[in-house]
Amino acid sequence: MPQAVEEYINTKDFNKVDQIKRNILNLYRQDIGKHAEGYHLKVESIFDEIPAQLQKHEKKFRLASISKDARFRDYEDAMFWLKDAMIMNPCYNSTQPSIGLKLNTDFMTLKCYMADTGLLISHSFDENGIVTEEIYKKILFDKLEFNEGMIMENMVAQMLVASGHKLYFYSNPSRKDISSRMEIDFLIAKSKISSKHNISPIEVKSGKNYTISSLKKFIAKYKEQLYLPYVLHTGDLKEENGIVYLPIYMTCLL
Repeated sequence: MPQAVEEYINTKDFNKVDQIKRNILNLYRQDIGKHAEGYHLKVESIFDEIPAQLQKHEKKFRLASISKDARFRDYEDAMFWLKDAMIMNPCYNSTQPSIGLKLNTDFMTLKCYMADTGLLISHSFDENGIVTEEIYKKILFDKLEFNEGMIMENMVAQMLVASGHKLYFYSNPSRKDISSRMEIDFLIAKSKISSKHNISPIEVKSGKNYTISSLKKFIAKYKEQLYLPYVLHTGDLKEENGIVYLPIYMTCLL
């Protein structure tokens, strides 16, 4: 958020920055209560659950965490409200990486990213009402024990949306075939579609030591449909075995 960035440039005070972001989150809650008439409680419950869901390893949004009897059809309008209000960026499972990702979308399997990553930080650490400067520094210097992947993935989702991409991922939880069991963080399509080689799988890696087993499986299974596979990481630009490794800040150039 520009106001939070400006405050940090002027003061270098994380506490003041966090207060601005917390005020924005409070405005979101007021808007939900004012404009999501008739289902504001459902909108609030999804909004409050986003950080906990992203903290999980696979990050898929589970309505059962809100209520064991929750059904997607009952929360569908609330999901769309958060998307239209540009508070949340939904990412849907595309079950077949072909020319039209939308044609093979499982709208009931999705991940919910915050539209602003800075707000996600404040939304995640709100037990005491403010994220202290100490917590910010621990995040920046990799000294805090939590799933940093959620921040990296949220940043990538935010940059892809800002660049005009719709968000899709690929997930196959097969228990029968280990070669088919994989999850790819994001899928994007070429702007100019050809008969094949249109889809680029993207894996996001927050640490220095990582594996790309799912990406390798995906490449082997869908090589006829694939364009360039990418790994977005904290390292430098390189190409290795047909995979392009990019520093995460280059996401907006994809």
